[in-house]
Formats: sequence, C-alpha cells, structure tokens
Amino acid sequence: MLRLVWLMMLVLAAGLSLPVQAEAARSRAQAGKVVRAGAPAKAVDAAKAPARKRRAVKARVQRIKAAPAVHATSARQVVRVTRPRVRQHYRAATVQSDHPAALASNAVLILDPATRVVLFEKNAESVMPIASLTKLMTALVVVEARQNMDEVVAITDADVDRVKNSTSRLRVGTRLERSAMLHLALMSSENRAANALGRNYPGGAGAFVAAMNAKARSLGMTRTRYVEPTGLSSANVSTAGDLAKLVVAAQRHPLIREYSTDEDHTIQQAGHATPYHNSNRLISNASWDIDLQKTGYISEAGRCMVLHTEIGGRDVVMVFLDSQGSMSRAADANRVRAWLASGHRSAQQ
Repeated sequence: MLRLVWLMMLVLAAGLSLPVQAEAARSRAQAGKVVRAGAPAKAVDAAKAPARKRRAVKARVQRIKAAPAVHATSARQVVRVTRPRVRQHYRAATVQSDHPAALASNAVLILDPATRVVLFEKNAESVMPIASLTKLMTALVVVEARQNMDEVVAITDADVDRVKNSTSRLRVGTRLERSAMLHLALMSSENRAANALGRNYPGGAGAFVAAMNAKARSLGMTRTRYVEPTGLSSANVSTAGDLAKLVVAAQRHPLIREYSTDEDHTIQQAGHATPYHNSNRLISNASWDIDLQKTGYISEAGRCMVLHTEIGGRDVVMVFLDSQGSMSRAADANRVRAWLASGHRSAQQ
C-alpha cells in the first residue's frame, strides 16, 4: 500500500515539472535568436552574428579605402578634358579680344591711312607726353627743310642731356654727316644726334622748335606741342589721333622709312666702330611688314610706339601711348594685327 502511494507521488511530480521544463526550453531557444530590424521574418543565430558583423565592417573599410583613388582619378580626367591650360586661354584672348581692357596701352588709335577710317580707338584724344616719338617730327622737319645730308655735324656739350641725365654712346666731339645723325635718331632714338640736328637748323634750336610746331599745325595736329627735338622733356605732348597724322605724313619720305626700319648701323668715332641697333624689336620679326616705326620712353610717358605697317594687304597705322611693361606695346600691336588679320575690317566689329 505504501509502495503504491509512493509511485503515485512520483508520477504526479514528473507531470508538474514537464511544463516548466518545456517553457524553460522555449525561453532558452528564443534567447538564442536575434531578429534584425527591417527583416522580422529572418532570424540569425547569435553565435554567428559577431563573425558576420566583422566581415561586413571589413568589406565596408575596403570600399572606403578604394573610393578616394577612384574619385581622384575621375577628377584628374575631368581637369584634363574640360579645363584648358592657362597658356592656351591667354593665346585665345590675345587673338580674339578687341575690348579696350585687353590692351595695355592707355591711349590707342588704329587707322586705315588710305580711307582715313578709324578702325579702333581708346582715349585717342587724351593729351599726354610722347617721349621719343618726338624724333619723328624732328626728322620730318629736317628732311622737308632740304638740308644738305652730307654736311658734317659735330656733337658738343650742348647736346648732353641735362633733363634726364641719360647716357649716350655718341661722344662729345664726334663728327658725323647729317644723314648719319638722322639715321641714329630714328633707328636707335639717339638723343644727342636729335639735339644736334635741331641745333644745326637755320636759326638754331629755337627756330627748329618753332618749325616743329608750325608743321604740327599744318598737319592738323591741334593738340600737339613741342619744346625740344629729343622727347626727353615731358612738355612735348600730343594725342594718339594727332600722332597718326604725323605717321601718315612722315611715311611719304623714303629716307625716313629707310632709317626708321634699319635693323642696325655702325659708325666710326675716335678710331673705333660703334654699332647701333633698332630700338623696336618688331623690326627683326620676319612676320611683320613694317615700313615706318618709332618708339619712345620716359617715365612720364610710359612706353610708346607708332607703326605704319601692312596687314592682310592693307596699310594700317598704329599708335600706342603710355603702355606699362617692356613688352606691352609690342604685345598690343600683335593683338591688333591678329584681330585684323583674322578677317575683321575693324577691331570694333
């Protein structure tokens, strides 16, 4: 009897413990599962989660490391394809731009001397110092006075520059024919030669300056004034418009054309040869066809230049005043020439 009671108690105890064990098992099973956000239907074993996470992080790191190299390569390719080099851009600007801001000279006049049509102008009526462009008028007065070109002229102390204290390779006491003095004044802008030409004019230096101003008036150069024949004085003033008239008048004289465009000339003084060269670098440039030129510079005037040249079969007069930079006036001339040579009848088209 006692044995039967004991067996019944064991069966009852076992029956009560089964639901508890099943619930515990279910709890452990649920605790061993991880549900990912956004994917509730997909369970991942918790033991495998750290390994997969490490692989995902590693893959992401590899993608990040690879990404900059790809982007940098693409950026370099874009730069090469779409951005022009600075030099190419500058060339395009010098050829294509006719805006006054593209020219370094503060005053410009471009003229067709055959028709007297102004092709381009910038501050063409502004009065300013003209430096050694003065010597073009000096030459015109000498030539039209029909003075003897074989007459010997001497350099004296009166020809030494007391205004700017500039130097000269023409020594005091040097004696040259008038033609040689004119040659050096036009080609190399020799100040002592120009001053000697004025001193040896009938009536002296004062009469020569008066003749310069009279010639300017006869040419319609109403805003021009000369006080001496070299251009060293900043009181020698004119406009781009007036100087274009002077260029047209001077170009009619073969001697002025020849002397102003010679590349070099050598003189003899004190038993030694002294070579001179043209002050205008464009003269030695074979791509230019220049039949008259003159350059000038003093600090008050900046760098100046006048040209009578041919572009595309047409004569053109160029005047550039007050340009800053040693190559700026030549650069301006190249810009204008390129624009006109491209087929434009006027730089203002």
